Amino acid sequence: MKPFEVFAEHDNEAEVWVATSDDVPGLVTEAETMELLVKRLQTLIPELMELNCGLTGDFTFRVIVEETALA
Repeated sequence: MKPFEVFAEHDNEAEVWVATSDDVPGLVTEAETMELLVKRLQTLIPELMELNCGLTGDFTFRVIVEETALA
């Protein structure tokens, strides 16, 4: 199985990283740092895959960082 893609974007107003994924139904989470976000994803992804898809096991994911800038 190919790694799930998780998109992370920094919310400057709230000062948190927000993660979503089309590959993991129901995934929306946030954390103050990227390190904490990855730790949260390691817990949430298996839980959501079991709840929403009936799948268990180990899941590989990659975090794609989206940055919006003003020029």
